[in-house]
Amino acid sequence: MSGSLSISVSSSRHLKLLRDVFRRPAGAIGGAWLVIVIFAAVFAPFLTGYAYDAQVLKEAFQPPSATHLLGTDEFGRDLLTRLMFGARTSLSVSSISILISVLCGMTLGAAAGYFGGAFDRMVTTVVDLSWSFPEILIALILVAIIGPGVGGTMAAIAVAYVAQFARLTRAQIMTLKEETYIEAARSLGASHRHILFAHLIPNALAPVLVSAMLATGDAIILEATLGFFGLGAQPPLPSWGSMMSSGSALLFKAPWIILFPGLAVAVTVIAINLFGDALIAALDVKSQLRRAE
Repeated sequence: MSGSLSISVSSSRHLKLLRDVFRRPAGAIGGAWLVIVIFAAVFAPFLTGYAYDAQVLKEAFQPPSATHLLGTDEFGRDLLTRLMFGARTSLSVSSISILISVLCGMTLGAAAGYFGGAFDRMVTTVVDLSWSFPEILIALILVAIIGPGVGGTMAAIAVAYVAQFARLTRAQIMTLKEETYIEAARSLGASHRHILFAHLIPNALAPVLVSAMLATGDAIILEATLGFFGLGAQPPLPSWGSMMSSGSALLFKAPWIILFPGLAVAVTVIAINLFGDALIAALDVKSQLRRAE
């Protein structure tokens, strides 16, 4: 009975949070676009009558029309279809990569902040060193080692952002572990594992999740950059970056080939930032970060 009550309380809290976010203009605009993009990515096979890899050379370089709403590319492939399937690649790669970064970064940061000592110094040193290199440089090095493709891109993006979440989690844990309720849990004989996973990490989660959402926008740009260089998803699998790469050489002949994928990247990243700003305001994350400092 108590379990079902806690689930209903948690669900109502999450629904209230979503309502608060969508009541804000930034959250409503950003959230609406993200819903549209995610819907198009998930249901892409049912929303178009074309295959993303079907080449019809006689229909190449067609401008936007009633038949092809966003035109066709150099192989006669429907651009809107490839844009929707490209959203699948770009969104899934960036989201899964950031999720892996969050899990690894929170684990390292929480352990370093809680236990301290030599382990904390080692993690802090590695994090500070990795922060001295731009994410794109780390990603390029890792893709060169692992090899191009979706798997290599995901691993590269995941590693590139681990330091960010480790640093943020460590700062949160170091502040929270001095709270009175943590001292009470220790005095009652709670194990380190229980304190970390039942008390510290759940209370440090909100700022990390907001940071993860904003980092997803950066990851989309990074995935598009790797795809533009031919290091991301390999043909015929579409991604926004690879579509922009193929259109760059045709800028003056068929500008729509690079224009629409570029707009998709730009508008989606802006929408993520707008929604993230509304989420920060709704959760009052800034005050939590100030307390951590």
